[in-house]
Amino acid sequence: MRIISISDVEYLAFRLAKEHLSFDEPIPDFSTRFPNVLESCVVTPFQKFSGKDLYPSLVAKASILFYLMIKNHPFQNGNKRIAITTLLVFLNSNNKWLRANSQELYNFTVWVAQSPSEFKKQVVDAIQKFVRGHMTKG
Repeated sequence: MRIISISDVEYLAFRLAKEHLSFDEPIPDFSTRFPNVLESCVVTPFQKFSGKDLYPSLVAKASILFYLMIKNHPFQNGNKRIAITTLLVFLNSNNKWLRANSQELYNFTVWVAQSPSEFKKQVVDAIQKFVRGHMTKG
């Protein structure tokens, strides 16, 4: 399984976005991210305990990555956009994709962002269900 790295997120979230996308809100420079928050979001899906993956499947890893990229706010701006893009790049790098229209993906992302933190487990479970239900070969 291919992991996603900080340099991957920097490339996709900032270089590509600045080159190819336009937004009403500016994309802050990558160096303005909150220290260690992004790093935590990116390494958590790949953590092990007693030699076993805490998130054993691709779907489990993708789901917690998506959740943390939204809820931990590693950036000053654009956390939901970056979370969606990071999820898609991670899945694609593992030969998978999400078959969902942009409005459906946007609505789901906003729902995750607005979810109360005390329901983390239930929200991550819902993300897993969404990903499993929409995942196709990449």
